[in-house]
Amino acid sequence: MEPVLIVLVVLVVVAFIALIKTIQVIPQASAAIVERFGRYTRTLNAGLNIVVPFIDRVRNRIDLREQVVPFPPQPVITQDNLVVNIDTVIYYQVTDPRAATYEVASYIQAIEQLTVTTLRNIIGSMDLESTLTSREVINAGLRGVLDEATGKWGIRVNRVELKAIEPPTSIQDSMEKQMRADRDKRAAILTAEGQRQAQILKAEGEKQAEVLKAEGEAQAAVLRADGEAAAIRTVFEAIHDGDADQKLLAYQYLQTLPELAKGDSNKLWIIPSEVGDALKGLGGAFTGLTGNGGMNGGAVAAPSVAPAAPAATQVPLDPAAGPRPVDTEKGAARPRVDPAREYPKIDPE
Repeated sequence: MEPVLIVLVVLVVVAFIALIKTIQVIPQASAAIVERFGRYTRTLNAGLNIVVPFIDRVRNRIDLREQVVPFPPQPVITQDNLVVNIDTVIYYQVTDPRAATYEVASYIQAIEQLTVTTLRNIIGSMDLESTLTSREVINAGLRGVLDEATGKWGIRVNRVELKAIEPPTSIQDSMEKQMRADRDKRAAILTAEGQRQAQILKAEGEKQAEVLKAEGEAQAAVLRADGEAAAIRTVFEAIHDGDADQKLLAYQYLQTLPELAKGDSNKLWIIPSEVGDALKGLGGAFTGLTGNGGMNGGAVAAPSVAPAAPAATQVPLDPAAGPRPVDTEKGAARPRVDPAREYPKIDPE
């Protein structure tokens, strides 16, 4: 019984192994290559698949999703003989599992070497400045070459990105100094431009202020002139309506004379010739008032009369010299006068 039991156990184990090898479950977005006696038979897609155990063999499973592979920095020489290290990242996807398995031994290594050689060809025709500023051009060139070369491998290169471009340390220092100088230059230009704009705005503001001030002064002068004209017109109309005579005008004229002497800086002031006419008119006015009985009820003091001059008599003198007036009180001789001229006699009374 024991040998039979052993045989049965062995058969069960073999059947279980055969069952496991017969049923193949392929996950989604994956594929499997099946070989029968070392020869490609078919490609297993996602899902449940049945193979012949111990005859069919699954060689490898391939992921059909897009893959991202970063490559280490590669030294590349530019057109101006500078060595730069460039990091690249490849985004690819397997479109044909059979070609990716049988057309190339290791498509990852093949893509890496092809990327390095293509990158050296592209960077070798560009200088450092173009290399640093032409990432899109380099990416497009790499993608075109890789997509064309990897198409027969069942690989599609979707994107190629330059992760980093590192020039030599000395070049980095020079570039940093150049960028610092450019920044200082731009800062100085912006500062000068700001100062110029500020001065222009300040000048325009001062100009507008002066213009507005001048306009205000002009309007104020016009208003003052209009006011003075209106005042003069009002006074003239009042005088015309009141029928003022010459006496009142002379009195008003005399009242304005003190205005000429106002002010600390007035050292010399000139009385116009019209003052005499005004005084005459005013004197005539007072004379008229006195002749009419005076003011305040007609009680006016009589003006004082100046004493008469002492009498002078004619004394006979030398006929050749003519008469000479003599002061009767002191007897002093007066200066000689013309005998042919008649002099008025002073009445002592």
